[in-house]
Amino acid sequence: MNILEEVKDAGTIGISGHIRPDGDCIGSAMGLYLYLKKVCPMARIEIMLEKPADIFNCIKGVDEIHTDFTTEIDSFDVFIVVDAAKDRTGEAEKYFDQAKKTINIDHHVSNSGCGDVNYIVPGASSASELVYQVMGDRTQIDEEIAKALYIGIIHDTGVLQYSNTAPSTLKVVAELISYGFDFSRLIDETFYEKTYVQNQILGRALLESILFMNGKCIVSVVDKKTMGFYQVDSHDLEGIVSQLRNTKGVECAIFMYQIDTLEYKVSLRSNGKVDVAKVAAFFGGGGHVRAAGVTMQGTFYDIVNNLSDQIAIQLEG
Repeated sequence: MNILEEVKDAGTIGISGHIRPDGDCIGSAMGLYLYLKKVCPMARIEIMLEKPADIFNCIKGVDEIHTDFTTEIDSFDVFIVVDAAKDRTGEAEKYFDQAKKTINIDHHVSNSGCGDVNYIVPGASSASELVYQVMGDRTQIDEEIAKALYIGIIHDTGVLQYSNTAPSTLKVVAELISYGFDFSRLIDETFYEKTYVQNQILGRALLESILFMNGKCIVSVVDKKTMGFYQVDSHDLEGIVSQLRNTKGVECAIFMYQIDTLEYKVSLRSNGKVDVAKVAAFFGGGGHVRAAGVTMQGTFYDIVNNLSDQIAIQLEG
């Protein structure tokens, strides 16, 4: 797909991604936004996402995101959703439904494509890599666009450590860093560096984690009361599940945080034996083989028991 061909006659273009946007969602959406603003100077282009974490303020144009999802445009000529299907875009879904033409760019195996035009590649490392691929005129890519896409790729590949990192991914990364930005600093500031309270909540989650299923699984939970005590929000909980996954002997890690009464956001990570995308999909969620998520209702113990049944099927298979 060539994105320039798909939007060439558009006077208004909207862009969005999934709720609670992570690094890949923000990187792919912002990279595409900056690129289209440059190559389509006559078009009105707007981007709508929930407010990104402060670590992504290094990306040019994040202050232009419509975090309240309000716009004067009722029906965009083209509306593009990246890194998700439309049903995970929250308040942006109405703009997708009302657009004259819709485009969906994603790499999640659970997404069968929701647009008039779909570019869905489940084997790709990230939506950011796919956005780079659809940029027909790469002479228009500049340092700021490259930086946004690079951030997206490193966040969805665990700084090129996860199994979704392919030779094509490394080739794209090599081309992106050739634009001259300080890529090592970006890794530190957006992936590894944590605030004092983020380290505190991480320590609390690790301290209260529980090994089960003969040490093959580990789980930890943070409730709303604890989040309030440390004065943290969901952005401050990034990376906890990955740290749990690093526990020796663990095949599957579960991290949950409370979003409402008897309702939790669940993140799943695998070291290979468990396809957590299948586990999440069973409960209405989705993701990748080694990284997935789902929102579930019930008590902490009910949710863990339900997840355990599905995880056990794969561990015993």
